[in-house]
Amino acid sequence: MNITRKTFLRMGLAAVAGLAVTPSALLAQGRKKYVFATEGAFPPFNMTRPNGELYGFELDMLAEIAKRADFDYEVIAQAWDGMIQGLIDGKYNGVIDSVSVTDKRLEVVDFSLPYTTGGSTFAVMKESGIELPGAGTFVDLDDAAATDAAIAAIAKVLNGKTVGVHVSTIQFDFLNKYLADKGVTIRSYQTGPEVYQDLTNGRLDAGMASVTNISAFLEKNVETATATGPSFMGGVMGRGAAIVVQKGDKKLAGLLSKGLKEMSDDGTLADLSNKWFGMVVTPTL
Repeated sequence: MNITRKTFLRMGLAAVAGLAVTPSALLAQGRKKYVFATEGAFPPFNMTRPNGELYGFELDMLAEIAKRADFDYEVIAQAWDGMIQGLIDGKYNGVIDSVSVTDKRLEVVDFSLPYTTGGSTFAVMKESGIELPGAGTFVDLDDAAATDAAIAAIAKVLNGKTVGVHVSTIQFDFLNKYLADKGVTIRSYQTGPEVYQDLTNGRLDAGMASVTNISAFLEKNVETATATGPSFMGGVMGRGAAIVVQKGDKKLAGLLSKGLKEMSDDGTLADLSNKWFGMVVTPTL
C-alpha cells in the first residue's frame, strides 16, 4: 500500500484520538452511571445559573455522595409536575428535588434516608398586615386536636384571601385538604418562584412552602417579607425530604443512604446545610 501524506496524517490523527479516548474509557469500566432529575428552580435546594448550570444544596450533596459511593452521575432539569411519573416510566434513575417522604408516594417509589427534617409554613409581605397565629410553633398533623385548633385559627385570618402554592407538592395537598373549604382561595403555580413573584407583586395574600425554601426567599426580601403561622409536619407533609428512586431499586437507595449516613456522622451534611440555609435543617441519621 502506498502511504501518501494525506493517509499518513489521517492515520496519525486516528492514533492520537485513540490515545486520548482509551484512558477515559478504561477509567469508566466498572463504574455505574446514574441519571437524576431536578427542577433547577427551588432555591436553595436546586437552582439554575444563566448559563444553564445546575447548582445548590442538593447538587453539592449529590456530588459528595457520588464521590463516597464511587459512581458516576448526571443531573438533568425537568419540570416538577410529572417528575415522579418520569421516574416511574424509567426516564431517569432518581429524583433529587426536596421530595418529602409520604405514605402515598411510598406506594409507587422508594426513598433514601431523609436529608432534611421537613416543616412547612406561610410567607406574607409585611405591608399586608397579615399575621397568622402560632408563629414559631410546630404542629404535628398526626395530632388531630392540635391540627384542628391550628387550622381553625389560621382559617379565621385567611378567610376570603388567596394563598399561592407550587402545584403537586405536599403544601398543595395540605391547603386543599385543610383550607380550601374554609373560604380560602388556593392558587397553584408550575414553579415555586412564580408563587413568590405574585406574592411580591401583591397578587397573592400569602404563599406556602417548606420552611427551608421560605427562608431562602426571606433572606433576599428581609425588609419586605416575613414568615408567619406555625410549621406543619407529619401527615400529608411527610417525614422530611429524601432522594427518590424507582420502586424496588434497593441498590441505588442503599448507596445513597450509605453516603448520607456517612455525611451525617462526620458532620459534612450539617456543614452543607449551614452553607446553603444558614442553619442546620438536616437530621441525625
